Amino acid sequence: MKLTKSLRSVIMGILSGNPQNEPLHYGEVFTTWSFLLAAKHSIAGYQTKLNHAGDEDLQKLLEEAMQQCQQEAKQIEALLKENGIGLPPSPPERPKACIEDIPAGARFQDPEIAAHLSASIAAGLVACSQAIGQSIREDIAMMFSQFHIQKATLGGKVLRLNKEKGWLIPPPLHHSKADDC
Repeated sequence: MKLTKSLRSVIMGILSGNPQNEPLHYGEVFTTWSFLLAAKHSIAGYQTKLNHAGDEDLQKLLEEAMQQCQQEAKQIEALLKENGIGLPPSPPERPKACIEDIPAGARFQDPEIAAHLSASIAAGLVACSQAIGQSIREDIAMMFSQFHIQKATLGGKVLRLNKEKGWLIPPPLHHSKADDC
């Protein structure tokens, strides 16, 4: 079977060990593009929740989450641009607001914000794991591995905060019938 020159160069790029010579496959394109879209929307959501947060420790973690998303977005934008892929739209940046200007009934409460932050980090961990598993380009797998480690670290900080503040609502505990004997 004769290979065309372009197909041969693609195969050699994949096998060369130099990730920049490897084309992105459709899964990598969709995953990185979708992850970037989610990161941009997470930044806007964290900005909004920062306006509602009263607890200083929670505010610091929201700031850290925003910085993490911004750093991830910057890396993914560079990758997509290098590969000629259009970027998803960005939501508008949220203005800063004074918590006292938000009516009490319309305000997110700190435990709700912390729970949302935990859920957001958990979803990000799953997304990173999926991206790692489907990547054939080592640089993309490593990038998402880095993101995964950073998210896991932040998730540990949020868990600790939830425990310290009494905001953690554990599910019902399971006791074995053998324990009752």
